[in-house]
Amino acid sequence: MKTTVEISDALLEQAKELAAERNTTLRSIVEEGLASVIDSSATRPRYKMRDLSFGGSGPAPQKTWEEIRDMIYKGRGA
Repeated sequence: MKTTVEISDALLEQAKELAAERNTTLRSIVEEGLASVIDSSATRPRYKMRDLSFGGSGPAPQKTWEEIRDMIYKGRGA
């Protein structure tokens, strides 16, 4: 499939030089690079954020907004 990709002039020159050194085409270099990026992202474990939440001491879900606001500002003159 044909497609158009814009890359920097410097990167294109490096890719062309590498293709010439390997006696291959620019297309092969680009395909090899894309395959490498895709393979490395597939093998990398997904980031999982640690659970640092506080549990059990929060207001009950049945509280109204006014009740929650009063709990937050209790003793602060509001």
